[in-house]
Amino acid sequence: MNRLSRYLFRNLATATLLSTLAVTAAIWVTQSLRLIDLVINAGAPFHVFLQLMLLTVPTFIGIVLPLALAGAVLFTYNKLTMDSELVVMRATGVGPLSLAAPALLLGLIVTLLVYAINLYASPWANRELVRLQYAVRHEYASVLIREGAFNQVAEGLTVYIRSRGADGALQGLLVHDRRKDGKEVTVMARHGLMGDAPGGIRLVMEDGVRQELETATNRFSELHFDRYVVDFLLESGDGEGRFADPRERSVAELLSPPEGPDLPVEMIRQFLAELHMRLSTPLLALAFAFIATAAVLLGEYNRRGQSQRIVVACVLVLVLQSSSLGLTGLASKNLGFVPVMYLAYLIPVLPAAWLMSRQ
Repeated sequence: MNRLSRYLFRNLATATLLSTLAVTAAIWVTQSLRLIDLVINAGAPFHVFLQLMLLTVPTFIGIVLPLALAGAVLFTYNKLTMDSELVVMRATGVGPLSLAAPALLLGLIVTLLVYAINLYASPWANRELVRLQYAVRHEYASVLIREGAFNQVAEGLTVYIRSRGADGALQGLLVHDRRKDGKEVTVMARHGLMGDAPGGIRLVMEDGVRQELETATNRFSELHFDRYVVDFLLESGDGEGRFADPRERSVAELLSPPEGPDLPVEMIRQFLAELHMRLSTPLLALAFAFIATAAVLLGEYNRRGQSQRIVVACVLVLVLQSSSLGLTGLASKNLGFVPVMYLAYLIPVLPAAWLMSRQ
């Protein structure tokens, strides 16, 4: 790599890095809004919040990197055009393909990085993120029940607490249970306490009433009590025993999905669609690099910039990115779209490379 190529590569790499950091920070802010409640309202430690935030990075960095690369290529070469640096480079006999070589090399590096993220980092992060969320939900379940709100602890189970004292004493309790078919149970109490129980939460209610309605017969019964104990069984703290989402599974697991009569054909298609998504989407980085370099390096020189061609390149990048998301969904329903997932990313490369090689 000569000095000119190193100069271009350094500018492109710096712009890509800064773009990635900026977009990542913006996405982090939106992600933190979903998780900050664990720290402010639920009482979970701040280090748990940081772990959750860090585990969300691999889930979107594979999308951010190719987009940041496209923006960096368009910005860098357009700036060089406006500063007349590209004119000098071309005057020395450097062709478009040679000028594009540093951007294409960076595109290849980003492609390999996205492959590493898609095949290894992202499934591991998704798996750890779900495990940690289960652990937080299990360990801090009692504080996740907020006062003054109807909390859905489980499917068909709602808990309301009017107020919580500094010593943990609860005032104004209501529990509505619809988990058993044909029965609705409502338990109300003046005060009580909440603590941990094996596998969940134990709510000790005092001075209250238990009402039960059999929906089939409309039979209503009522029981007044001085002390009543309700146990809320939760899912295991590590989430074991559940069916893992395809996004959490390794490549080996996607290649050999679990067999059994209970596994529907739709789930097998989702496994294969997830596998091909991981293998095809890294090619977006190369496609974006070719689209961006062709937009700014081909055509007539304009010292005031190339806004129209940059807009067209941005539209093509967004269309291709949207297509990648849509094709993954279509492939999960019909595996005939799998070849299209690869062709859609390779089609822009061929005409762009041909046009740059002709000049």
